[in-house]
Amino acid sequence: MKKIGELLVEQGKVSERDVERTLLAQSEMGDMFGQVLIKLGLVSELDFAQVLSQQLGLALYAAADYPDAPLAIDGVALDFLFSNAVVPVSADAGQVKFAAAVPQDPFISKALSMALDKPVDIALGLESDINRALQVYLQSGEEGEEDDVNDQFAGQSDDEFIEHLRDLASEAPVIRLVNQIIHRAVDMSASDIHIEPFEDGLHLRYRVDGVLQEHPDAPAPSLSAAIASRIKLLSHMNIAEQRLPQDGRIMTRVKGHELDLRVSTIPTVHGESIVMRVLDRESIRLSLTDMGFSDDTLGRYRELLARPHGVLLVTGPTGSGKTTTLYASLASLDSGHLKIITVEDPVEYQLQGVNQIQVQSQIELTFARALRSILRQDPDIIMIGEMRDTETAQIGVQSALTGHLVLSTLHTNTAAGAITRLEDMGVERYLITSSVNGVLAQRLVRTLCTHCKQKTTLSPETIARSGIAPYLADGQHEVYQAAGCSHCMETGYSGRTSIHELFPLDEEMHRVIMSGADATVLHAAARRQGMITLYEDGLRKVAAGLTSMEEVLRVTQDQSEDMAAPEVVEVAPKAEQAVSV
Repeated sequence: MKKIGELLVEQGKVSERDVERTLLAQSEMGDMFGQVLIKLGLVSELDFAQVLSQQLGLALYAAADYPDAPLAIDGVALDFLFSNAVVPVSADAGQVKFAAAVPQDPFISKALSMALDKPVDIALGLESDINRALQVYLQSGEEGEEDDVNDQFAGQSDDEFIEHLRDLASEAPVIRLVNQIIHRAVDMSASDIHIEPFEDGLHLRYRVDGVLQEHPDAPAPSLSAAIASRIKLLSHMNIAEQRLPQDGRIMTRVKGHELDLRVSTIPTVHGESIVMRVLDRESIRLSLTDMGFSDDTLGRYRELLARPHGVLLVTGPTGSGKTTTLYASLASLDSGHLKIITVEDPVEYQLQGVNQIQVQSQIELTFARALRSILRQDPDIIMIGEMRDTETAQIGVQSALTGHLVLSTLHTNTAAGAITRLEDMGVERYLITSSVNGVLAQRLVRTLCTHCKQKTTLSPETIARSGIAPYLADGQHEVYQAAGCSHCMETGYSGRTSIHELFPLDEEMHRVIMSGADATVLHAAARRQGMITLYEDGLRKVAAGLTSMEEVLRVTQDQSEDMAAPEVVEVAPKAEQAVSV
């Protein structure tokens, strides 16, 4: 019998180099060869299953072959089915047919034969189809037990109510279901898990590459209380409190990944909505060269980072990768010869050689209070997780003026908007020009799936209207667009990269700032100085084939009309500004 790797190479599914990489990864991950191949994205689950079916000489069940209702098979425990990824497909007096993700495992056939005392036929099934079929068993069993959750709690004392919730959360099916929800997030490389109760039932959604995706197999509505209680227990929350928002944290290990889940619950009219932020410690990239910087932007950013003192700000909305960029910036510095202290809420990733402080508002350890204390710790570099209030901003600026390099984040739409935001927070303009070295605005755009991206030809009108012409190679009229395949779950995108807008404060910008210019005039003046905007940096990545025009427009809608050459700006000596295009 030929090895599965040889068959995959013969059929053109993978290359010999792919097989070597998979074997090397398998020695580290410990999973089966096929599982590693699929995790690395080198082959789809269906393609691998078809080749494995051919190698083993076993039938491959399609999704339509599984029964809609669970089969009652006496003698086989549900735990066994879940643990071994096997599910009954059909049964008669003489034989029971099963689908298994690993049908070649002799233990499965032997155990089933002994438990049923009759012949069993085991065929191959996709692990995703088997998990979906097992979900039917889980939900049907729980629906029978919990027709009306509210009736169960009627007439109970507070202690009995809490104990009942603990019992619900400790039942094996509920534990398995919550584990499946978390495991699925790892498989999908999701950044957030949303479990939301609505009038029509419980909705399960995952945020993948910044976009929410509805999962079709949401848990039964009757499981809402049990799921919430289980998650609350894991994150050390008060399971009896259902009227107030709560925050918690779960540290766990899933499929070799060290996960840090930040859990938030909030009461809604239909129950508690739960969101879990998934921080995969092993997938974080703490290298500036891996952050998607264009070469010229990265060079200028490193120059600002190398300055001995001043404020360097990273701006953007929530989830735009600001903190990750700051972590990568700190990781690029020599922590062995520099005293680096951070104040964060929360501390997302732990950095070697960096003193990290967790803000704890319940004991009044705020950003401002921590900053006042760490200045006595003789730091060289200070990172402030976010400048949220006037006091924090003012202390950060004063720290920069007294010889420290201060890194921080702000929530503004553009780099130039950070200047007016600081002014709104009470920082005088003369202090801004004296302390702020530069501002980096950042967004995340999805990268095209390498397996299915398609070329599209741009018309001369589109090239002129979009402003992409300066970034196209000579004679280039083609860019790529999203298509959709099994590798990217039909989205056309896989992974994300950053686009940036770097706003350095030089002498010319100091003059414009001191003249009282607003964010719009500051942005125009920065463009005159040669600043590449977020939209233009996105166009560079479209021309390079990394992302699509549609994705850049989605992320930079507020800037996309600013397409042509930079404006010519005349700065008036007073606050009133004259802008001519």
